[in-house]
Amino acid sequence: MKKLLIALLLLGGLAWAGLSYVEPWYGVTNRPPGEKPVEVTVSRGDTLAAAARKLEKAGVISSADRFLTLAKLLGPGAPIKAGEYGFYPSQGWQSYLKTMQSGVPIQRFVTIPEGMPSILVRERLMAEPMLTGTVAVPVEGSVLPDSYSFERGETRAAVLARMQAAMAGELAALWAKRKPATAVTSPDEAVTLASIVEKETGVPAERRTVAGVYTNRLKRGMPLQADPTVIYPVTRGKPLGRRILRSELQARNGYNTYAMAGLPVGPIANPGRASIAAVLDPADTRALYFVADGSGGHIFADTLEQHNANVQKWYALRRQRGEM
Repeated sequence: MKKLLIALLLLGGLAWAGLSYVEPWYGVTNRPPGEKPVEVTVSRGDTLAAAARKLEKAGVISSADRFLTLAKLLGPGAPIKAGEYGFYPSQGWQSYLKTMQSGVPIQRFVTIPEGMPSILVRERLMAEPMLTGTVAVPVEGSVLPDSYSFERGETRAAVLARMQAAMAGELAALWAKRKPATAVTSPDEAVTLASIVEKETGVPAERRTVAGVYTNRLKRGMPLQADPTVIYPVTRGKPLGRRILRSELQARNGYNTYAMAGLPVGPIANPGRASIAAVLDPADTRALYFVADGSGGHIFADTLEQHNANVQKWYALRRQRGEM
C-alpha cells in the first residue's frame, strides 16, 4: 500500500511538471487593459531558432529552448516569415508562433484629416520617422483624407501614391452617382467646390446645405464669397492667425471668390468623401447666404435682408463674448 501511494505521488508530480512546462504555450484569453506589444523584427533568412533567441532577448519569452521544444511538439510546421511583429507578454507562446507564421506585421498609420491642405500633408509625411525618402507637396485636392497603414522603412512616396490612388478611385465612384442638381461639370470642379464646403463647415449635417447655397450662387452667377478662398493664396491653407485684410478681399489671384464669380482655379484643401458627395448631391434649398450661429454651426437665409439680420445677431454675440 505504501509503495502504491509513493507511485501515485510520483505520477502526480510528473503530470504537474508537464502541465507547468506547457503552461506558457497557452497564455491568457484576454489581454490586460493598456498592455503594449513588444516589437521584434524577424529578418529575412531567420530560422525559428534565431527568432526564438530574439524573443528571449526582448523578454517576450523566458526560454528560447523551451519555446522551440513546445513549437515542435504542439505547433503547426509552417515556416515563419520575415517582418516586424508586436508580441503581447500576456499572450501564449502559441500566438507568437502563429503571428510569425502569418507574416502579418505591425500596423502603423498616418492620418490625413478632412480639409487638410497639401502643404500640411507633406509636413505630416515628412514628420513620420519610420518612413523613408522625401516627397514634394502633392497637387492640392489629390489626396483622400483617411488613415493609411504603412510598414517601418516604407517610402513616403509609396504612401502618398496610395493616398492619391484612393482619391482617384473615390472621386470616380462618386462622380458616377452625381445628381442633376449639381452645379459642377467635371470631377476636378467637384473637388474644388468640395474643398470650399470642407473648409466652411465642420458640422456633417450642414455639408449638403452649404453645398446647396454654393450651388445656387454658381447657377445665378453670384460670387461665392468664401473666406477660405481669400486665405488660401496667402498661407496655402495654413491658419491665417489674424483677420482678413481689405486688400486681400480685393485681390485678384484666381482663388479669391470675393473678387470674382465662379469657382477658384483649383482646390484649396483636400476634401473628404462626404464633402465631395455633398456637392454632387446638394440639398434642395433656396438659401443664398449663411453665417456662423455661435455654436459651431451656421444659420441660413434665403434673402439678403434675412442674412443681414443674422449677421447682426452674430456680431452682437461676438461683442458679448468680448471678441469684437
